[in-house]
Formats: sequence, structure tokens, C-alpha cells
Amino acid sequence: MGLEEEIEDLREEIAETPYNKSTEAHIGRLKSKLAEKKEKLRNQSSAGGGEGYAVEKTGDATVAFVGFPSVGKSTLLNSLTAAESETGEYEFTTLNVNPGMLQYNGANIQLLDVPGLIEGAAHGRGGGQEVLSVVRAADLVVFVLSVFEIEQYDKLKQELYANKIRLDQGPPSVKIAKKGKGGIRVTSSVDLEMSENVVKEVLREQGYVNADVTIREQLDIDRLVDGVMDNREYLPSIVSVNKVDLIEPDYIETVKDDLRDHDIDPEEAIFISAEEEKGLESLKEHIWEALGLMRIYMDKPGRGVDYDEPLVLPRGSTIEDACHHLGGDLEQRFRFARVSGPSAKHDEQQVGMGHELADEDVLRLVVRK
Repeated sequence: MGLEEEIEDLREEIAETPYNKSTEAHIGRLKSKLAEKKEKLRNQSSAGGGEGYAVEKTGDATVAFVGFPSVGKSTLLNSLTAAESETGEYEFTTLNVNPGMLQYNGANIQLLDVPGLIEGAAHGRGGGQEVLSVVRAADLVVFVLSVFEIEQYDKLKQELYANKIRLDQGPPSVKIAKKGKGGIRVTSSVDLEMSENVVKEVLREQGYVNADVTIREQLDIDRLVDGVMDNREYLPSIVSVNKVDLIEPDYIETVKDDLRDHDIDPEEAIFISAEEEKGLESLKEHIWEALGLMRIYMDKPGRGVDYDEPLVLPRGSTIEDACHHLGGDLEQRFRFARVSGPSAKHDEQQVGMGHELADEDVLRLVVRK
């Protein structure tokens, strides 16, 4: 029996097994085995060759546009950047990953127009594995939905989930430390609803014999498997609804109802027309916020404050992070810094390496010669 048949058999057994306290350990073992088989199949597919879609990451962050064919991703990329991605009113226009650069708030944000996903992409259909590998390497997923096909959202999320992409959540708080003997010991800082036996069965299926497992959150079997496998990508996402120029104003309430039916808050979705370049400023702002970036204006000796090309860093970055990003030997030569702006108690506040910066701070580094 091949891996694909084994995977299908496991899926069927999981679906046919009623979930209760007496079966949860068995289901946990099956789901752990299913994750392992899918990983083996994916590795075999990767080893089989194929062109792939190698894209060099450049700029301050990378955003992947995800959608089914003909939802307007290429037109959107062209409207936001100077890229020239081929567009057409028919499916499968985009056959390669087309990058473009969005310049916003002084940041260079790489946008990737990936080939339209189709159902079964995570299992290799339509070159889906190569497409999804590009998405995994991004910093943000932007769903591009047609205003007439909101239901595509669920299918897209399923494809991403099947390819180990977890959206809008952090990694499970599960720590595993191997040891030489003593079996598997489970400790938890929360009152776990899942039994220790389930945890042990999942770990044994992944080859653990002796280990200390520490769990610091309430979780289900799927999230436990994610924590044990430790090879998932955790990415933020936003939803854009394209082609709103093609609907009548009174149809917008129907679209909002469709969004709610698929667990999308209409207030958080961005309504756009890539063709007529409507709503794009709002989309840019949402991309900026979702990426969690901030601008630091460098006060350069003898040249003053550079407001045109800020240093772009993740929110929560410190002076040490800024020095590391700037490179060279700044970290070794650092004496102190002076900061003005939102993070400072007063203008020209003298701070050390551990000071946390904020958006639009002005930073001057004082270093040893």
C-alpha cells in the first residue's frame, strides 16, 4: 500500500471513530500518525524535482497574495507596485510567482502574486506544493476573494492548513525535552481537559520514548500534534474583497452576510477594486499594521534627521536590535543612544541597548571611535 492510500485510510478511520474520553487517545495516535505520513509524502514530492518557484526575499517584509485563479491578484499587484504581471479574464494566467515592491511609510514591502491555488494544492495538484512553499516563506498572507465567491475563503484556509500554515495564532506552548530514561512525564500549568495518556500516545507515535513534556495552554489534539511536530509556520492574515466595482450598492449587505457566514468580520475585511484602484490606500494601511512594522528616523552626525529613508523594524525592537540591523561593528562600539519621540520620556533621552523603540522615534547612536 502506498503512502497516499495509507493517508486516506487514516483519514477515514479518524472520521469514523466517535470522539469521547475512551477514544481520544486512539484518535490522538491516529492524528499523529497521519501528520507523519503526510510529512513523508510531502518530502517524497519535493525530492521528485520540478521547477518550483524560488523567489529571493528582499525588502523589509514579504506579503503573499493568496486566492483561486481569476480573482484579480495580478491586477492588484500591478495597481500597488510597478510590477508587470500578466493579467487576463481567464483562469491560470499567472504561471510563475511575480514579485513587486510596495513602498509605504518608508518601507519596501515585497508583494508576491503567486499562481492561483486550486483545491488539492496541498497534495500536489496544479503545482500546489511549490506555490504553498512560497506562501510559507512570507511574513503575511493577504487573501484575495472575489466579491461573488466569498466561500472560497474556507477552501483556501484548508489548503494552507494542510500545508502546515497556521494563520492568526502563535505556536503552541509545548516544550519537549528528551532524556535518557524514565518514560514520558507530562506537566502542565493549566488544568488540561486532555488526558495525559493522549499526550503520551501522540509523543510515542512521533518516536519519543523518554521525555519531559511541559504544556502551558489549553489545547486540543490537533494543536498538540502541531507542537510536537514543530515544523508549522505561524503567519498573520488579512482578507481583501475584490471586484466591488461590479456590484450594486444594495448588494453590499449580502456580501457582508456571506463574510459573517465564513467567520470573517465585515468590519475587518478590506473592500477593493483592483481594476479601478479603489480601496487600495486602506489595503496598504492594513498590510502595514498586520506586518507590525515601525519607522525609526536616524539622526545622522553632521546630516541631521533622515525622514525620507527610515530604519524599518518590527514593533517591540530595541536599540540593540537597531544596531544589529544596521550592521557593522555598532554593537561593539556602542556607548549610548539618544531618543526623541513616542518611546522617550523627554527629547534627547539618553538610553541603553535595552530601550524599546516606538514608531516614528528619532534615534541618534553615540559610539566609540
